[in-house]
Amino acid sequence: MQEEYNKYMSLALELAEKGRGRVSPNPLVGSVIVKGNRIIGKGFHERFGGAHAEINALKDARKNVYGATMFINLEPCCHYGKTPPCIDKIIASGLKEVIIGIKDPNPLVNGKAIRQLRRAGVKVKTGVLAEEAEKLNEIYIKFISKKLPFIILKSAMSIDGKIATRSGHSRWISNEASRKYVHDLRSQVDAVLVGINTVLRDKPELTVRGKIKSGTKNPTRIVVDSSLRVPLGAKVLNKKAPSIIATTNRASLAKIKKLENKNVKVLMIKSKNGRVDLKTLVKSLARLNISSILVEGGGNINAGMLEANLVDKVLFFISSIIIGGRDALTPVEGKGIDKVNKAIRVKNTSLSRYDDILIEGYIKR
Repeated sequence: MQEEYNKYMSLALELAEKGRGRVSPNPLVGSVIVKGNRIIGKGFHERFGGAHAEINALKDARKNVYGATMFINLEPCCHYGKTPPCIDKIIASGLKEVIIGIKDPNPLVNGKAIRQLRRAGVKVKTGVLAEEAEKLNEIYIKFISKKLPFIILKSAMSIDGKIATRSGHSRWISNEASRKYVHDLRSQVDAVLVGINTVLRDKPELTVRGKIKSGTKNPTRIVVDSSLRVPLGAKVLNKKAPSIIATTNRASLAKIKKLENKNVKVLMIKSKNGRVDLKTLVKSLARLNISSILVEGGGNINAGMLEANLVDKVLFFISSIIIGGRDALTPVEGKGIDKVNKAIRVKNTSLSRYDDILIEGYIKR
């Protein structure tokens, strides 16, 4: 029986993944309806504001679902949001059993739907492929439970740990396959964040290039710029995607006005040691419903995010080149640590190959 549960829940997880980049800040959810050991309906949450996975699966059902079993990777909603609660239609459909990956940590749900199902006489089993279900919705889980965005720090470096030469030249350290992966990732997050030095040195656009899934969009571009040095003609301010500049009271009011006239949002953030307080910034971005951020900056912004304990996940691409030079730039600058036993630990690491080597892991807390 457990093998059957895992099989159908795996399919629900695959379906849920199809919504990535389209449903934020909602969770990724897939649903499969099974009757007589046959799949009779399936669906996923396709876009923010659209029908939820359970409703799409019920609509897709090719026969009466009475007495059938529904598999869902996340507990169904039991409150009104952009759509009515799914729980009512699930109960009314006559399903005999609902298999759930994990509870929804949203305080409006968090076990309430499971209790409603059981009170209505529907059998409920939870915890099927729970680890996989949690990883799939790691962004949503953090955002809904802590009211903070999930932050991914990405960097590309040479074998000897350099992100640019001593002159600041960095194109291209990573290869084409690695860059394609990053562009795909940009299409899946709400925002990309860099520091002003990256804007001035690299002149990035920070948009998604190449073929991406239908329905996804460019992320919001965020520039951390404490004294508002960003040029008005910078590519990162073009109209291809929304732009946010995070600055401090050191900024010129006249420059702020000019940026706002270009439809650029300027966030005035308190300063810390003369720079934008990153913790305050991240909280402000969460209030704008930004649930995920990809940090693509240089050593200073990377150090600041790590030192403020804001990073959840790291992606380090290691290219098969050697740059050398004690003055060449490294991925994490800042003050650094005095002793190795105080180093930031990365857990659950994995390796992938894009000709470059990708080391992926989570910050240990």
